[in-house]
Amino acid sequence: MRMKITDVETFIVGNVPGAGGLNFVFVAVDTDEGISGVGEATLWGRELPVAAAVEHLKPLVIGQDARRIEHIWQTLFRGGFIPAQRVLSGAISAIDMALWDIRGKAYGVPVYDLLGGLVRERVACYRHNRGDSGDIPLLLESCRESVSQGWRFVRWGLPTQGDVLEPPHAIRVAVEQVAAVRQALGEEIGIILDVHTRLDPRDSIRLCRALEPYNPFFVEDPIRSENLQGLRMLRQQTAVPIAVGEFCSSKWEIREIIEEELADYARIDLGLVGGLTEARKIAGWCETHYIKLATHSPLGPVAAAASLHLNLACTNFGVQEHPRGTILTDVFPVQVEFRDGCLWPPTRPGLGVEFDREAARKHPFKMMEMAMLHREDGSITNW
Repeated sequence: MRMKITDVETFIVGNVPGAGGLNFVFVAVDTDEGISGVGEATLWGRELPVAAAVEHLKPLVIGQDARRIEHIWQTLFRGGFIPAQRVLSGAISAIDMALWDIRGKAYGVPVYDLLGGLVRERVACYRHNRGDSGDIPLLLESCRESVSQGWRFVRWGLPTQGDVLEPPHAIRVAVEQVAAVRQALGEEIGIILDVHTRLDPRDSIRLCRALEPYNPFFVEDPIRSENLQGLRMLRQQTAVPIAVGEFCSSKWEIREIIEEELADYARIDLGLVGGLTEARKIAGWCETHYIKLATHSPLGPVAAAASLHLNLACTNFGVQEHPRGTILTDVFPVQVEFRDGCLWPPTRPGLGVEFDREAARKHPFKMMEMAMLHREDGSITNW
């Protein structure tokens, strides 16, 4: 029996306490069975185009059978002749999450049951520590606080001097930071350094080689994502584990990274890569190349929940990003459980979150000024 989609509604939620000025894009999908689902899209600083993309796709979704998730995904991704990327992939991701939420509710089970069931009892996470300024005492204080709260991983970004990034200084300070944290916390804590694509291959090779003695869990986005040749060069010249993939908006964009085994961890973002439908395909593909998932999720409650369900049912899991904790409790009065540095399996059907649309409307969109970094001479570099 068909479960017809009757409406698709987009909510850009801004002015969120504890979110650093970010806006969040949520999409609600309704059906004629009275079952609704919610999804979330990723494209920081470009929320309005994503919302417009959802509106553009809406006529292709309304009237469809909500149970035909793969068919709807293919229709949205391939139906415009030019394959979807970035903005469209973000919109598709949100719609797809909402459809999985509906499916779980229709069957009365959590989404992870639809993905094959639990393969683990909890999902280890990491937060963001205070280290981007290069202040080592501040970083050590932040890391010790994380460990005392039960986190088993610490993470911070490549240090800058305010809004200035000069690679020689950043590399020197980053190595000093990693050495200090390793000495302070011992060998059992996973150390993650996020380079944020701020370095060119030559400088990234210098950094990664210098970090090898300190056994980091991984170095994230060590070089710019546009040119895979740089990643190939880096891979050949360092033994440090590498994590990339958060900029990929489909399995096609991450194909060479997987097949050439250019990374140890896939940083796929379920709000950008095509939702759960595409992410589970990528996860299975990664498994055949011994690549683990380290899902990119510095997002809202829906993307965090979707990532959790995938990771609960995925054998090749590494760690999940989860820096925001519990936010937007008025918009999402029910969220997935976090404690002791881990997310835990929800028992509610669907994604396990509850969405209050009226509360969402009380958080209006506010244009976000994107952060920028530059060199000492004033030229722009990657944030």
